[in-house]
Amino acid sequence: MSSLRGRWAQGLQPRNFTWVIKDQMAAAERPGGFSRNHRKVRRQEELIWLRNNGFTRIVSLLDSTHNLQAYADAGLVGEHLPMGRPDEMAHNLGIIYGRMAMWLESPNERLFVHHEEFGDKVLGFLAGYVLYARLVDEGTHAIAAMEKLSGRQLDAEARTTVAVVLEQDIRKPLA
Repeated sequence: MSSLRGRWAQGLQPRNFTWVIKDQMAAAERPGGFSRNHRKVRRQEELIWLRNNGFTRIVSLLDSTHNLQAYADAGLVGEHLPMGRPDEMAHNLGIIYGRMAMWLESPNERLFVHHEEFGDKVLGFLAGYVLYARLVDEGTHAIAAMEKLSGRQLDAEARTTVAVVLEQDIRKPLA
């Protein structure tokens, strides 16, 4: 990364940045923005902000490997963990949630999770994670928590992810 001075050295907080688990896991849209709105300079500024704020690992839920090299260049570990097609979701969620739980057991890890936009796909995924991690016991509580964090109502896509977690009993084993 090029060296920046002044306020630019602080970086830029990613759009829709939201703590899901305070000081451990946050989420937002993809660094640099999504699709045609993606800007390389903005991505660089957001990665500086993430690094300066102690994030150690970026979990990309995208189907593609976009930005992974930029994360490495910024000194951040990038993890490509796509949720996959609907018929693969139950299998993939168990693997992804298990890896995230393992990372979050370390007090030195701070995760940043993203999809293309900060929308129902990532919010449903996060609602599923709080169920998986047993931070809440019911799907309605997980949905309500994500609606409160995001300030918007979750649609059918997000609710489907929560339903998969519940129906397939994708939960962290009790210790």
